Amino acid sequence: MRDLFQLDPDVVYLNHGSFGACPRPVFERYQHWQHELEREPVQFIKHRLHDLLAEARAELGAFVGAPPEDLTFVPNATTGVNVAARALELQPGDEVLATNLEYGACDLTWIHVCERAGARYVRAEIDRLFEARTERTRAVFVSHVTSETALLLPVEQIVAQARSEGLATIVDGAHAVAQVDLDLAALGADFYAGTCHKWLCAPKGSGFLYVRPEWQERVQGPIVSWGYTEPATFISRTERQGTRDSAAYLAVPDAIAFVREHVLSDRERCVALARQARGELCELLGTVPPAPEEQILQMASVPLPQPDPGLSQRLFDEHRIEIPTMRDDELLRISVAVYTGREDVDRLLEALPSSGS
Repeated sequence: MRDLFQLDPDVVYLNHGSFGACPRPVFERYQHWQHELEREPVQFIKHRLHDLLAEARAELGAFVGAPPEDLTFVPNATTGVNVAARALELQPGDEVLATNLEYGACDLTWIHVCERAGARYVRAEIDRLFEARTERTRAVFVSHVTSETALLLPVEQIVAQARSEGLATIVDGAHAVAQVDLDLAALGADFYAGTCHKWLCAPKGSGFLYVRPEWQERVQGPIVSWGYTEPATFISRTERQGTRDSAAYLAVPDAIAFVREHVLSDRERCVALARQARGELCELLGTVPPAPEEQILQMASVPLPQPDPGLSQRLFDEHRIEIPTMRDDELLRISVAVYTGREDVDRLLEALPSSGS
């Protein structure tokens, strides 16, 4: 499988969770759309792009369990969270409730939006989340799979409880797409932001935002452009965002086809290897796994004996191993993708003692 990817053969790449890796056939299709754009820009953008994007959204909708008219392409999940946060139209005194496990960039999004509205961003431990709710709480924000701690969270229960209490729900699904079998319509979240360039293996800059129909009139595009010409719709406002390269979006169906052919059938092996690696790393480091094994999918974070800001760079410089430290360098996070083998984990286990951890 490694030969199907463009990764440096000299690097043990254990950081798929950060930016993903695009397979050769998907990347070639991505370049095909770029060539089509440059070959006849006017005809491509003015006359072909609308239908091509609609076809790509239909393929994506079938994969994530959502009507295509409820999906819009965005560059990444963080953009989707930004769009959703602004659609809430928060008022002074409102509160947005979140776990203390959220992705840092999205924390910054909510802090910024809340401060400008005179609202509050409230973070709580996952098992005590709704204890932090007050009469001022307007919305609940939660990750499907956390970025730093790499945990599968019970979003179904969280969304159901929030909706039963009349709260809007926003889910950061950046790491869930292709790690989890999604049915967004059944999940019932008001907003679900996903990334395609991570576990779906699409080109960089491809993501989506799912919005329930009752919220769509309040959703605005990141910029005001031709999509606001009357009659403006949810899709036109968010999709017609000026001149841009949409090739990454158009290659999403090819990424879905690749994942269906090569990845989904291998997912069980990847999860098993990630869980095994977590146990072996904790044993080597003398630390304790922070959560039950059932919450681990294809990523796993293990505590380091002490924070080590230089560990990731030393592992790369000395051993050509690409792996990140997380949460103020207190955790080491390993990603197991379809191209990751037992030998890659062994390389990491052999390298860690000589790298000072």
